[in-house]
Amino acid sequence: MISNETITTVAVLSDTHGHLSAALLDALSGVDAIIHAGDMDTADVLARLRAIAPVHAVRGNMDRGPWARQLSASAAITIGQVRLFVLHIIENLDFDPATAGFQAVIHGHTHRAEARQTNGLLTINPGSPALPRYGHLPSIALLTIQGPLLSHHFVEVAVS
Repeated sequence: MISNETITTVAVLSDTHGHLSAALLDALSGVDAIIHAGDMDTADVLARLRAIAPVHAVRGNMDRGPWARQLSASAAITIGQVRLFVLHIIENLDFDPATAGFQAVIHGHTHRAEARQTNGLLTINPGSPALPRYGHLPSIALLTIQGPLLSHHFVEVAVS
């Protein structure tokens, strides 16, 4: 059965640290929304992302200054029928997101792309498209949302 529900593509980024490569900008082409899980480092990153698509962003530990004080440390976001919770450092999560009705928790900080599904809750870190660590490749994640369904995949991006 084919659903007539809208398909929404959401780019998930973290730890850009002031860098938006041409490859990253190409990967963002055509997305419906962008979620940045912190450590943009500059207001310019946020402005450039907002020129591409609507942005939901949280403050990371390296986001400082007047522009960063306008960002929350965490955010509850609903896209279509899917509820997402976003924060920079996963260890700061102080409640059970599955019990609270979230389908996913998005975080950053480690610069390592990883995803795990536990009891119906997706926990995802997109890695870093600018400064990957521990042998990981520069990456982002793309979420596909259709009705209550959520899927994801990682996209490797070249650092330039």
